[in-house]
Amino acid sequence: MRHGSIPGARGRVRPLTLLGDPTLHAPCREVTAFGPELAALVEDLFATMYAARGVGLAANQVGEDLRVFVYDCPDDEDVRHLGHIVNPRLVEVDGVVVRGPEGCLSLPGLEAGTERYDHAVVEGFTAAGEPVTVHGTGFFARCLQHECDHLEGRLYVDRLTGRRRRAVLRRAARTPWGKRA
Repeated sequence: MRHGSIPGARGRVRPLTLLGDPTLHAPCREVTAFGPELAALVEDLFATMYAARGVGLAANQVGEDLRVFVYDCPDDEDVRHLGHIVNPRLVEVDGVVVRGPEGCLSLPGLEAGTERYDHAVVEGFTAAGEPVTVHGTGFFARCLQHECDHLEGRLYVDRLTGRRRRAVLRRAARTPWGKRA
């Protein structure tokens, strides 16, 4: 029998914020109240991430401009990393810069080769206000950097330049959701 609850089991699936929504391009506010509302937001983020089949989700991707994200992401050794971070700070990125495929639930169905470091360290808090430090390598490091970018008002497409950026934006414009952006 499992001890504790499954993340997101008590949450509700929220609509995703898509490319073109101004919420995605503004830095998020620090969380100042650690309590039931924050815990409910974390549950909703997990429920929404799982429903969309993602590996990470930031609060502004469901229209909340708060510095919170959740993740359920493997690293390159296929070790599963599951958790959430409130008021995260990306305190270290190092190692090799790797260009790898990167997608985003706010640009559904699209991806592009994006450069990220293969090691990242994020510090922050749990929804209960406990300090936490998360170390990521490989794909999980990419996820941590991606979610921290969201909270700063950046999308992976903002890291792209030239032909690669134009190609993703062209493909986005041809999607049903991109025509509204």
